[in-house]
Amino acid sequence: MSRIGKKPVVLPSNVKASFAGQTMTIQGPKGKLEQLIHPRMKVKIESGQIIIERPTSINTDRALHGLMRSLIQNMVVGVTEGYKKELEIEGVGYKAAVKGRVLNLALGFTHPIDYHIPDGIEILCPKPTLITITGMDKQKVGQAAAEIRSYHKPEPYKGKGIHYIGEYIRRKQGKTVG
Repeated sequence: MSRIGKKPVVLPSNVKASFAGQTMTIQGPKGKLEQLIHPRMKVKIESGQIIIERPTSINTDRALHGLMRSLIQNMVVGVTEGYKKELEIEGVGYKAAVKGRVLNLALGFTHPIDYHIPDGIEILCPKPTLITITGMDKQKVGQAAAEIRSYHKPEPYKGKGIHYIGEYIRRKQGKTVG
């Protein structure tokens, strides 16, 4: 049995869960999230826990079992605590600013880059070189962070670009005249 899939998802007291058709709905203090559950998986909500069961032990069912349990767990954490990613910008003259629902990035190109902030995501710039992305949906927060990072990935020689806080950038030695 899947080690992740067999664990029940524990619902905190301030979270409500419902399952209708193939849609799992989790509602908590931060809002409401919905997720389609694969038709082969069976979901039971009982005594403050969500239990996911699979019909067989074939590889696809085992993979789906753990996936569905993880998605539901991420929804529960999202509606109670939320998710947060932090990006740091390195480089002379590189900066970011939020104007309305648009993140404006100056990354050393001839033109500024405008990133339109998707619904359900909040982006703050406490410093011009720091971007904080928060939201309920783990997938949306991670996707927004990845899209912003992709505008100028950190390069290995000087480390200029956008990187996650705590991310290790492997440095290379430049050319030497010998």
